[in-house]
Amino acid sequence: MTEEVIEKQEKTEKKRAPKKDRAARTEDRTMDEFIDRVVHINRVSKTVKGGRNMSFAALVVVGDQKGRIGVAHAKAKEVPDAIKKANELARRRLVRVPLREGRTLHHDVIGRFGAGQVTLRTAPAGTGIIAGGPMRAIFEVLGVQDVVAKCTGSNNPHNMVRATMRALLEEHSPRAVAARRGKKVSEIVSAREGKAADEAVAE
Repeated sequence: MTEEVIEKQEKTEKKRAPKKDRAARTEDRTMDEFIDRVVHINRVSKTVKGGRNMSFAALVVVGDQKGRIGVAHAKAKEVPDAIKKANELARRRLVRVPLREGRTLHHDVIGRFGAGQVTLRTAPAGTGIIAGGPMRAIFEVLGVQDVVAKCTGSNNPHNMVRATMRALLEEHSPRAVAARRGKKVSEIVSAREGKAADEAVAE
C-alpha cells in the first residue's frame, strides 16, 4: 500500500514538473525577446517640511528589434529601481511600427512634441543609423537598420523621444493605405516609387 502511494506521488511530481519548466521557459523567452536602452537619468528633489526628498527619474525605451517599441518614464529612490520601474511600464505600453523590408521606414515623416521637432527619412540599404542620442536608442531597439534622422528644435531627451514616437506612429504601410483607400497595394507602391524618382531628378 505504501509503495502504491509513493508511485502515485512520483507520477504526480513528474506531471507537475514540466508545467514549471514551461512557465520558466516562457518567462525567459519573454525577457530575452526585448532589449532596453536607458536614454536619460535625472536626479530630482521634492521640497517638504522636513527638508528635501531626493529621488531619480529614468527614461527607458524597450523593443524587440522587430517593429515593437515602448517608452516609459519612472521615478524611484535608487537608480536601479527607477530603471526597473520604467522598463516594466515600457513593456506594458508597446506599440507596433510598420517597417519597410524590416530595416527602414516606409516614408519620410515629421514629429513634434513641445518645442522638439524631428525629421525621419527613409534610407537605402547600407546607410546605417544616422541619428544622435535618444533617437539612436529608439531605432536600435525598434530594429531599424537604415534611417536618417535630424532634430530641429529642443534637444531635451524627453522632447526628442516623444517627438520621435509621434513620428513613428504616423508611419503607415502600403497595405494599410491601400485598404483605407480601397486600392491595390501595387498602385500605392508604384505611386511611391514614381514620387521618389521625381524627387531624385529634381535634386
